[in-house]
Amino acid sequence: MTVPRDITLANIRSHQGDPYVPCSCTLHDTYGPQEDHLAQTLSEDDVSKELEREKTIAEQPPIPNGGMLAWLQVLGSFFLFFNSWGITNAFGAFQTYYNSPGGLLPTVSNSNLSWIGSLQAFLMLVVGIITGPLYDAGYFRHLLYFGSFLVVFGMMMTSLAGNYWEVLLAQAVTIGVGSGCLFIPSVAIMPQYFTTRKVIATGIAASGSAIAGVIYPIVFYRLQPQIGFPWTTRVLGFMMLATLSIPIAVMRVRVKAIGKRSIFDKAALKEPPYVLFTISTFFLFAGTYIPFFYMPGYGLSIGMDPDLSFYTIAMLNAASTFGRLLPSYIADRAGPLNVITPFTIITAIIAFTWTAAHNLGGVIAISLLYGLFSGALVSLPPSTIVHLSPKLGAVGTRMGMTFFISGLGLLAGNPIAGAILGSDNTGFLGVQLLCACCVLASGILMVGSRVFKAGVHIGVRV
Repeated sequence: MTVPRDITLANIRSHQGDPYVPCSCTLHDTYGPQEDHLAQTLSEDDVSKELEREKTIAEQPPIPNGGMLAWLQVLGSFFLFFNSWGITNAFGAFQTYYNSPGGLLPTVSNSNLSWIGSLQAFLMLVVGIITGPLYDAGYFRHLLYFGSFLVVFGMMMTSLAGNYWEVLLAQAVTIGVGSGCLFIPSVAIMPQYFTTRKVIATGIAASGSAIAGVIYPIVFYRLQPQIGFPWTTRVLGFMMLATLSIPIAVMRVRVKAIGKRSIFDKAALKEPPYVLFTISTFFLFAGTYIPFFYMPGYGLSIGMDPDLSFYTIAMLNAASTFGRLLPSYIADRAGPLNVITPFTIITAIIAFTWTAAHNLGGVIAISLLYGLFSGALVSLPPSTIVHLSPKLGAVGTRMGMTFFISGLGLLAGNPIAGAILGSDNTGFLGVQLLCACCVLASGILMVGSRVFKAGVHIGVRV
């Protein structure tokens, strides 16, 4: 039995801005043509569940949308990003050292070294499929404690590693799983404290990963020649321990999520906007992080000073800090899909121009421009998934599904780039084109998603 349209849409609209959906994501103000489909497919049981949710939500205090406690959550999330995505952003420093003549793994190929960073990032996203329901079940602080322990423990064990498989287990698997435990809380907490400022609050928190991508590589590069790899890595571990104590001290769940979250949503496969965007994230993450792994090596290959070449990682991440804040501010007003799509296409164009950068000035310019525009590609996908979900109860599930596909892209992209590069480091043109083509393919798919969602009308917020 289906439910009349007026009942169905009333229930849906009454939950606009609901911060208690699984994974703590919220829906905004446009629904598009999918309303009719929902009205025809929701059952009486669906409506009864929505009514129960509405009753529970009505008993909760209003979202503060600011205030000391709310901004403390942003501070805590900042340091969760700092020690999850930030470690991934800093991996280029480790790869450059591992591959150097006096490094820990000088005989290991670029492709195999890339598996360390790629597997770490893949696990960070894929573990969210498990940690999302755990967060919904009220295990927020358990995730903080366990994730913090794993990332610090993993870094300390990396300091003791002496061969490739030990590094893979410590730096890729242990830190990757720990980062996955920290990532979901870092994004899930925001909608409990913010409504109209939600995207910019998430953007500020996400800038923590870019700042970590500046600080951690510089600390590593400066200390490693003086105190050696083991103690340098331990220093990073102690820095992680200190900064993770901040979210443990200040972060609090305001209300427990309502309802349980399923792992897979079949209905999503029938919605072209969501399907196209999810496929786009595979290519997006397959290509976006290639410069973060390979720009220092490229600088060395064209004769740049080793010190300056290494700092291209810091340049990429420093510019990315601003690239996460400004687009997030605009997206609060124009809609995240309207913002991430042009930023993706511009990033692809910059990646193509990387092929023409054969001197110091060109590499620095590409590093700064690529970091600036690629920042939006990291901070805006979660908000975009929310806008593409016509049913609140499915948002958390769909975010997990998209993160899984994104993780596959991360897992594949950099090792493929390493295989193209070769052991003699002569295949940088192929690496650059792989990056550019993957990001461009993502941008084209995002355009298709946008057209299916809102047509060709530029003024529609989506």
